[in-house]
Amino acid sequence: MRFVLLAGFLALAGCGPKPDPAEDFNTRPVTLPGGQVIRTETMIDQMDLLRGMMFRTSIAPDHGMLFVHTQPAHNKAWMYQTLIPLDMIWLDENHKIVEIVENAQPCKTPASQCPQYGGNQISLYTLEMGGGMAKRYGLHVGQIIEW
Repeated sequence: MRFVLLAGFLALAGCGPKPDPAEDFNTRPVTLPGGQVIRTETMIDQMDLLRGMMFRTSIAPDHGMLFVHTQPAHNKAWMYQTLIPLDMIWLDENHKIVEIVENAQPCKTPASQCPQYGGNQISLYTLEMGGGMAKRYGLHVGQIIEW
């Protein structure tokens, strides 16, 4: 009898709303210039900044990763050990887009041979999304992204 009650309880427990997997991470809503809201994982500490999107096999169209650099600088990015194409958007301290690289491809060479992207303008933040999302959302230099 106990087994039947336990099985019934477990079956009912699974009937409620499913947790949002994005909420399992340190995410924040980011509002794009067109009003679209995406969920971003926020990378602040040095290890997270270095790891970034490495080893991920996908990213949802309404998700991204926001890198918070230690200070405004010519911050660069690379695609070493990154398995999916990415759009990279650099922002200044006022959240204004200062540079965009679209559809950066995964690097399949040794780390020392991977190209670096961005860093042509002073930035404090980098937003990464799946390849093609910057164009889909109509992002361009000079726009403001809010959070």
